Amino acid sequence: MAGQEGHLDEEISGLLDENVREWCIRQLKGRFTPPQRMAVPLIHEGKNVLICSPTGSGKTLAAFLAIINDLAVRARTEGLEDSIYCLYVSPLKSLANDIHKNLSLPLEGVEEIARERGVRHTPIRHAIRHGDTSRAEKAKMARKPPHILNITPETLGILLNSPMFRENLRTVRWVVVDEIHSLACSKRGVHLSVSLERLEDLVKEAGGGFVRIGCSATIEPLDEVGRFLVGAGREVSIVDTRFAREFDLELLCPVPDLIATPPEDLSRHLYSTIHRLVGEHNNTLIFTNTRNGAERILHNLRARYPECYTEENTGCHHGSMGTEGRLAIEEKLKAGRVKVVTTSTSLELGVDMPHVDLVLQVGSPKSVAALLQRIGRAGHRLGEVVKGRIIVLDRDEVVECAVMLREGQRGFVDRIHIPENCLDVLAQHVFGMALEGKQQVKEILAVFRRSHCYKNLEEDDLMSVVSYLAGEYAGLEERHIYAKIWHDPETGTIRKRGRYARMIYFLNSGTIPDEFSCDVLTRAGAFAGNLDEKYLERMNKGDVFVLGGQRYKFAYRRGGKLYVDPTGDRPTIPSWFSEKLPLSFDLGLHTLRFKEMILRAMQTMETEDLVDMLLADYPIDENSARSICAIFEQQVRYLGDLAVPTPDRIVIEEQVDRENHRRLYYFMTNYGLRFNDGFSRIVAFMIARDVTTNVSVGISDTGFLVSIPLEKKADPVHFLQSIRADECREVLEEAVGDTQLEKRVFRINAARSFMILRNYMGRKRSARRQQVSADMLIAFAKRLPGFAVMRETYREVIEDRFEVENIKRIVNGISAGDIEVVLTHAASPSPLAFGIATLGISDAVYAQDRLSMLREFQRRVMSSIESEAAA
Repeated sequence: MAGQEGHLDEEISGLLDENVREWCIRQLKGRFTPPQRMAVPLIHEGKNVLICSPTGSGKTLAAFLAIINDLAVRARTEGLEDSIYCLYVSPLKSLANDIHKNLSLPLEGVEEIARERGVRHTPIRHAIRHGDTSRAEKAKMARKPPHILNITPETLGILLNSPMFRENLRTVRWVVVDEIHSLACSKRGVHLSVSLERLEDLVKEAGGGFVRIGCSATIEPLDEVGRFLVGAGREVSIVDTRFAREFDLELLCPVPDLIATPPEDLSRHLYSTIHRLVGEHNNTLIFTNTRNGAERILHNLRARYPECYTEENTGCHHGSMGTEGRLAIEEKLKAGRVKVVTTSTSLELGVDMPHVDLVLQVGSPKSVAALLQRIGRAGHRLGEVVKGRIIVLDRDEVVECAVMLREGQRGFVDRIHIPENCLDVLAQHVFGMALEGKQQVKEILAVFRRSHCYKNLEEDDLMSVVSYLAGEYAGLEERHIYAKIWHDPETGTIRKRGRYARMIYFLNSGTIPDEFSCDVLTRAGAFAGNLDEKYLERMNKGDVFVLGGQRYKFAYRRGGKLYVDPTGDRPTIPSWFSEKLPLSFDLGLHTLRFKEMILRAMQTMETEDLVDMLLADYPIDENSARSICAIFEQQVRYLGDLAVPTPDRIVIEEQVDRENHRRLYYFMTNYGLRFNDGFSRIVAFMIARDVTTNVSVGISDTGFLVSIPLEKKADPVHFLQSIRADECREVLEEAVGDTQLEKRVFRINAARSFMILRNYMGRKRSARRQQVSADMLIAFAKRLPGFAVMRETYREVIEDRFEVENIKRIVNGISAGDIEVVLTHAASPSPLAFGIATLGISDAVYAQDRLSMLREFQRRVMSSIESEAAA
């Protein structure tokens, strides 16, 4: 009987070839996991399947077992051709390497059993092909292709246009897309979705078709991700066993009072907590939210406990390390030869770590999906408890982590945003299709519309890309932007143009952007250091940041050089901003509901009862529960119930800063970083336009700060109530005009669209040089009517980065009166505004400054509360 957990073990075994069945008996004792019992019969029947199941639950074998079985039957009967039957698409090269090793076990095992029995069995070959594969290996694959090929999305795009190799793809019968959650929300996934439709046409020409299988540990919404996997108009079966494993989760706060505790005491309690937990387990993986954080924690553990932590039994793993160093740590983790490893995001995906029995997360992971993905690295085998602990060091994060853990236990996962109608990716595929001979534009449109990411593509959008690629805009050639295709409007066809067209495509395709570090120079000519270019996305003229322990005010950028002036002004952008993980909009809404619940509970419960309720209902320790109660009690006593943001209320707190001669407005929204980034730009744009003054903005997950000169006065409630949802896109387009964000995104999209070539005639153009070219081209691009690359720049910023649909949802709520806007006045920031008020100095160099500010804010709040009580 097949229920929620799928078919019985005997039913699965009955589907299998005798050699595969014997391997399952020897290796699995004939027992299958929930995702295997549900997925294997569906794939066996030729159905498209999305498998969503936790790490260590056997989802890789769930995806491959029916494929291996089918290939084993062919190998035993008619034999296998020298052609590709299965493509395994992975976002990471390291993941492809891991799967390659894992596939060797069943493939070699089945072959060995067949040999023991004297049964005919063509060896099933499998191989990896990506950017690091040598020419010799590629040539060997072209001559004798593997039956299972492991690739990245970028490699598939290249293979579809490789004259030698594409014929080997006509026999593909299965495509497995692993870690689909990390692809679907990016342009890598958009590119892949179109590649799969092009592959579908290639396979159909040979009279075949292929089954699509997606795998992920944590993803939502499942239905939409399923449609992303299979494309428009096709059926997909969802195998949802996300909670087939037991989770042991808890939030830990190292001290009772995060503000009153001196920094050295907080550090001592933090590292003693980590040391105790590591000592109680065999292998611990520690996640932080920045690379510097990962290195700092490892350094401190080694320095504080040198007898316990050495270079041999500990390690650090992040994206800035060399490949050799990362692989060495991965091998130690797999073998269980390491006591503790610290990491940022680089070990979230894929790599098997069977010996890890505890995952620690220092600081909030900002989404339930990230939490489950990271915590899921522990207890890597089914039946083992997934054990994870979050350690918080910031009062703002205590609340969101308590909510995150509770919602994760309940089965909630944040929704991902799938980009749609990306014109730069469109340009890549149109160019790629033209390389294969004359193509009808209407047929190309039909291919794109089969992709979920282009299901609503307008013909005019496609034609704008065709016009650009065909060089139909005046002024392109004189700027050395040459046509890539021929376009015949009369016949409605396109074809390749120029003898170097294929080379240009091969050397410049793909969606992962090149990046660079900016040199920071004072206008007097002194070198100050380097900054990651991502940091510039929030940078506007006059912003102040910290570098090398010094404060600098941003003046202007020229190419890869940032010109600044030394200043004593307070920083406006934290130094970790470029690495900051954003709180998801969905989790923000849950946090607001929690705040509303606490507010109501406070009206009927004493503090001790509230602490007991939190300990009973949420997976948190007593320090966390008391911190939460203290925040809300102080907030209400300081400014009243209406000063607490809820799902139905946005709170704006006005404060006069006479010392810096500024008027400050703290917008407490709690909708997450992406929302606040976009919404703050709308608000700042409107204030700057109506109050005619310079506006400074700082953003966080819980809200944003708008600062204007003290002599100016704004009406923030009026501004929020006057915004209209149908105007948001237009206002945002104006607000991001001529910003560093616009210029950076334009460069990246221009490179993706072949407007700026990253590689040409054997010469590689650095990201810095690309940015110089982009800076010279952007004014021209803006003058071209409906120019695809410029339109895509605004689409990406507004839809993908700011998630404008969420902004419109809240704006509609305000307009309809469902969300009230409350303005409060305070002499000093309220407890719920502390995080926003200290935005600019929350970096390590000025940690003491930040703590001093927090303590002063807290002293003022408590003094005001005590004065009220005395009166």
